[in-house]
Amino acid sequence: MNLFTIREKARAAWAAFALPGQPRILVGTATCGRAAGALEAKKSLKAALDAYGLAESVPVFEVGCNGLCYAEPLVEVTGHDGRRVLYRNVDARIAARLVESHLVQGEPFMKRALCVVEGNPLDGLPKWAELPMIRPQERIVTRNLGFIDPDELLHYVNRGGYTGLERAFALGPEGTIEEVTRSGLRGRGGAGFPTGLKWGFARKTPTEPKYVICNADEGDPGAFMDRSVLEGDPHAMLEGMLIAGYAIGASVGYIYIRSEYPLAVARLAQAIEDLRAYGLVGENILGSGFSLEIKIKKGAGAFVCGEETALMASIEGHRGMPRAKPPFPAVSGLFARPTNINNVETLAAVSAILEKGADWYTGFGTEKSRGTKTFSLAGQIQRTGLIEVPMGIPLRTIIEDIGGGVEKGKACKAVQTGGPSGGCIPGHLLDLPVDYENLAEAGSIMGSGGMVVMDEDTCMVKVARYFLSFTEAESCGKCTPCRMGTQHLLRLLDTILAGEAPPGTLEQLHGICETMKCSSLCGLGQTAPNPVLTTLRYFEDEYSHYLAGEVRRYRIEAEACEGCRACAIACPTGAITGDRKKPHLIDQEACILCGVCLQSCRYNAVSFVFEEKAAR
Repeated sequence: MNLFTIREKARAAWAAFALPGQPRILVGTATCGRAAGALEAKKSLKAALDAYGLAESVPVFEVGCNGLCYAEPLVEVTGHDGRRVLYRNVDARIAARLVESHLVQGEPFMKRALCVVEGNPLDGLPKWAELPMIRPQERIVTRNLGFIDPDELLHYVNRGGYTGLERAFALGPEGTIEEVTRSGLRGRGGAGFPTGLKWGFARKTPTEPKYVICNADEGDPGAFMDRSVLEGDPHAMLEGMLIAGYAIGASVGYIYIRSEYPLAVARLAQAIEDLRAYGLVGENILGSGFSLEIKIKKGAGAFVCGEETALMASIEGHRGMPRAKPPFPAVSGLFARPTNINNVETLAAVSAILEKGADWYTGFGTEKSRGTKTFSLAGQIQRTGLIEVPMGIPLRTIIEDIGGGVEKGKACKAVQTGGPSGGCIPGHLLDLPVDYENLAEAGSIMGSGGMVVMDEDTCMVKVARYFLSFTEAESCGKCTPCRMGTQHLLRLLDTILAGEAPPGTLEQLHGICETMKCSSLCGLGQTAPNPVLTTLRYFEDEYSHYLAGEVRRYRIEAEACEGCRACAIACPTGAITGDRKKPHLIDQEACILCGVCLQSCRYNAVSFVFEEKAAR
């Protein structure tokens, strides 16, 4: 089958999906939507349609996450007038009211309406492109999320899909590599190595067979970029993978994905089956003479398997442990053969670059950091979700304009970028441009794109300990600097938090961190000290409180407390007492400093201070 025939079928499939004047309902059923109750909402929507006799005339489709995770479950309704309205927080309880209002009475259900996606405007509702969270974005990798059925290859084709692969065949392998090189695309898995250069190394290695691998082992706490792309638009990555395989001369491809992503695995399996049915994977793809088999390999969830040599060891059936480089994977990788590894976002960007051209892509970002970057915006921020922004955008724009600022009107104390391998950037550096160079200068990294926002009440020493406890547990133990270094750092942080640290502890922290950065075998050990180093660099005063024998104490301000009892109910040790509608008190002997009271208070009545340990 050729692409002309596939596109003819795609136009027909799209007409059935988005026929002008045809009412329909789209339900966001990615993992974030499902966690918020999207499947229950879909069931209730279908029941309401059936009750009103609309089940045959109003189809219901599942789509991926459009990035507005804070508003899940999200439902888009197209009425008889062709206007598409996006609704927020559509739970099972109000599904029938939404159907009655929008599809029976012809009046949008304004109480839950978020924006107009397309069609005639509505008073008081912004258009999709005018939403504060959407306006600063440039959606390339996320171009189809929320707008196509991820289980339908033809929807992807109708929106330009596999045009990039066709163009790659026209350019030839060397021309394809040159196009990717000119685009300035750098690896989005964290290291930022030039993608075209990496492909060129694998292309020039004469050994056969060659392998291409998609690294979908997304293990950073708070990160969900790759998952969202694979759940909402798997073909964007698969097309990029086919292009990469063609460029380097690979014959077999592996998608290494963690088992904790069952929905992404299922949609990838369906997408590969569809590719085979249309002759887009396997032998002699589209009559080009190029053949590539793609296999899914599920990992057990080890964070270290995000490192490329540990990942390959896992595919080979060995324990996931890194190896020394050189030789690099481009020369001796999977099964000791030339191998190219890119992450999900890199490959999804490749498919767009080959479709629209390198010159188009260089119009985004900065001179050294071209294009866009996806981030998972999480933490203590108003609007959490998946975003895609041009490289070089100020951190402040992400936090305040896109994310809506910190919750409860509090100040932004720090932003953790790059996951447990990244660093904590303080609030006074929010005007920092987000690109590889500026983040590195600030002591952090781009990483795969996790971004966790922390408010003014966050204890940065505890933050450093949290991320270090993660990397300590995930260290494979192969090299001494990482295995013992993480353990010693964690022990020292525990003594600091307990108010029992001896003199010279900060110097010890610095020394161990530098040793790990210089001598660890892989990126896990080399970057694990970043949370400690950045908190020492920007928040040393908090360390000083603990070193002076002071401890963190939570207290309730009587003037602000409304006596709602939310904190008392949430407290795991029963340390908070007080009558309803009267100021509450915290028993400092029973308090375990978990911070739940601070999180549960709606009136900003809970604060923390440092006091002498004896005062407790």
